[in-house]
Parts: sequence; structure tokens; C-alpha cells
Amino acid sequence: MENNMSGNRKVIVFQLGKEEYAVSVQQVSSIERLMPITRVPQTADFVKGVINLRGVVTPVIDLRLRFGMQETPYSDSNRIIIVILENMEVGLVVDAANDVIDIPESEIEPTPEVIGTVDTKYIEGVAKLENRLLILLNMQKVLTEEEIEELKSVEG
Repeated sequence: MENNMSGNRKVIVFQLGKEEYAVSVQQVSSIERLMPITRVPQTADFVKGVINLRGVVTPVIDLRLRFGMQETPYSDSNRIIIVILENMEVGLVVDAANDVIDIPESEIEPTPEVIGTVDTKYIEGVAKLENRLLILLNMQKVLTEEEIEELKSVEG
């Protein structure tokens, strides 16, 4: 678990459907507006394809599809969060990227047995902040090692 001296964890909050999720800022390299995604044949359904991000071919996955949620048409609010997984940048399509906040470590609870539609193996914990419930994702478990290898081959 990453934290700083104040006992807070800095996270980027994003939305999928009505749920709010958070990922550590240390794992995020940038947040991009939706851009043209080139489909790559013979990849998993949740792999949308690749983008050319400042001259780097970056694989993109749709988190809704990864989590077994219904696919929705993209809009102006969609964002691609570029995360670093095993020394590789991967784009995550989310419904919206809301803000960057500090979560006190004391507010983070272990993962409950059942959380909406997302498989609990992807979840590091849950934070309750005032009237918000944030689901903290464990990015290392969102993709299996085999899926990361597949994305590396897509990355070229």
C-alpha cells in the first residue's frame, strides 16, 4: 500500500456507471480525452485496440467491459486514464475522470464480500468519505499476467 507521511493516499477518482472508483496517482501517467482507437484483431473483447499517444503505441482496454458491465456509447465525458502496469503504459477507458483527492488511510476498509458488479479480486479496499463511497482498484489484478503479455504483443 502506498502512502505518504501524512497517512493519506492520493488517488484519481473516476466513474463507471453510477459507481466511483479510485486508483493511486503513482500508477497514473496521464488522463487523456477520448481519441481514435485502432482496433486490433484477435484480442479480448475488453481490449478496444491501440492509440498513438505522443508517438507511443498504447493498448487501450474498456474498464466497463473488463468488469462485465454493459457497454455504452462513448461521449465527451469519457476519458482514457493511462496507467503503468509492469513497465508498460495501458489506457483505461472510463465514463469520466472526476478529481484527485487525498484519502486518509484510516478511512480505507478491507474489501467487502460483494461490491456491485465488479469482481472483488480487482478491489484493494473501499473508502467512505462523507457521502461518497470510493472503490479502490488494485491495478495489478485488473489484468492477468497472460493478458498483460497479450497487450505487450499488441503494443508492438
